Amino acid sequence: MKLRIITPLSVIVDEDNIAAFTAEDASGSFGILPRHADFLTSLTISVVSWLWADGSRHYCAVRHGVLSVSGGQTIAIATRDAVAGDDLATLDQSVLARFNADIEAERVEHSESTRLQLNAIRQIMLHLRPYGHGLGNFT
Repeated sequence: MKLRIITPLSVIVDEDNIAAFTAEDASGSFGILPRHADFLTSLTISVVSWLWADGSRHYCAVRHGVLSVSGGQTIAIATRDAVAGDDLATLDQSVLARFNADIEAERVEHSESTRLQLNAIRQIMLHLRPYGHGLGNFT
C-alpha cells in the first residue's frame, strides 16, 4: 500500500510498500490491510503506525485529521500538524502532550476573542440607540 501524510505546509510521510497500518478515530483503534474497502474517517490526536514488508514499524503523531483509503491501496491523511519518528515513547509523551497543550491554548484564545467580539457588539448597540438609551423621543 501507499501512505501519504500531509499538513498545510509539507508532506510528512510519502511511502510505498506498507504492509499494515493502524490509526485511531473516535470509535477506537483500527487497522488497514491491502485491499481494504474505501474508507473515510476523522482521526483523534494520536499516533498512527505502519509496518513495512521487512517487519520494521514506523510512527507519526497526528493532530486530528482526515484519513481516507481509496482503491484498497492508498492511505492518505490530511492533518493540521504531524511529527514522524521511529521512537513511539517520544512521540507518545512529548509530541502528543504538545498537541493537547496547543489545543487548550486555542480554546482559551477563542474564548477571549468571543468575549471581545461580544463587548464590541454591545458598544455598537449602545451607540446605535438614539440618545444613547432605549428608543428615546424623536421630536
